[in-house]
Amino acid sequence: MSIIALIYSTHDGQTLKICQRMAQRMAQGGQETKLMSLAEADAINCSDYSQVIIGASIRYGHLNKALYQFINKHQAQLEQVKNGFFCVNLTARKPEKNTPQTNAYMKKFMSLSPWQPHSLAVFAGALLYSRYGFFDKFMIRLIMKITGGETDTSKDIEYTDWQKVDEFADSLLENHD
Repeated sequence: MSIIALIYSTHDGQTLKICQRMAQRMAQGGQETKLMSLAEADAINCSDYSQVIIGASIRYGHLNKALYQFINKHQAQLEQVKNGFFCVNLTARKPEKNTPQTNAYMKKFMSLSPWQPHSLAVFAGALLYSRYGFFDKFMIRLIMKITGGETDTSKDIEYTDWQKVDEFADSLLENHD
């Protein structure tokens, strides 16, 4: 059996949680997966996997710089296997901004990245005020106020559409060797 690599770059853990859900869904379909952080994947040989899927979160409008370094280092290998990318951000909580075609962060990634993934998805993340320090709580609350989001810092809200995550995992299985 071939293995699908699920690589994640996360700040508060929601991208990891999404990858774990995808791994669980794929296991139900009989597919083995290997979950690894972006740092753990640095020495990856993509040809050891039938697919390589990368998920990354947005923080203050940016993807982790290490993601682009990883892509630059592994681009040729990534292009030799089936691959995909998904982006996790709070902007995707809005229906009109939750697809690869309508999400500004995905469009920015696609314009900056030399790698053009085969499969794309965008998922809404989680607003975890209880985990944020003073500065992050203040800044994220300000951003949410500006964008019409939740500003009550006593609440944590998970915006992730788990059915959409399952559908993406299923589509990756359908495209699997």
